[in-house]
Amino acid sequence: MRLFLALELGPRERRAIYQAIAPMRDAAPNASWVRETNLHLSIKFFGEQPDSAPATLAPALRTVGARHYPLDLRFGGLGAFPNLRAPRVVWMGVQHDPRLELMHHDIEEACAANGFALDARTFRPHITLARVRNEMPIAEARALAVAARTVGYKGMRQVGAISLMESVLAPGGARYTAVASIPLGGS
Repeated sequence: MRLFLALELGPRERRAIYQAIAPMRDAAPNASWVRETNLHLSIKFFGEQPDSAPATLAPALRTVGARHYPLDLRFGGLGAFPNLRAPRVVWMGVQHDPRLELMHHDIEEACAANGFALDARTFRPHITLARVRNEMPIAEARALAVAARTVGYKGMRQVGAISLMESVLAPGGARYTAVASIPLGGS
């Protein structure tokens, strides 16, 4: 199974984001845009794991979840890794929240204690909007950057659970299914 941890957005937030970024999709039609139903904030990517992984992960994650209270995620602002001049991943930003950083740290420690690799990259919370497989032509990258400046979307979502998700790759795009929902303390 291909697994990752996510904070899920509600259908209303996913719809609002998807509608708001329509000018960006029009400007860069060759990017692989994430389907509306798949928009989320990734916490940790595990990659291919044995079918037994959820049974190992869920108890460790429940312990972490019990120590953290629901979060108000505030999102808005657009960018790309490494940048909009040469985008590989187009994203919507998530406002810095020390509680989210701490939860991510605790998740990494719990996963490492259960034999899962630590993520060596700095945690940069974002909602992935698109991936660019091949180098984007300069004119398209410029059009994307201009379109991004027209999107003034800002949203907020209270999140009360961490979702352990399975990603199944298919010709029409990945399909995500929650295999476990870990409530945050107080929710």
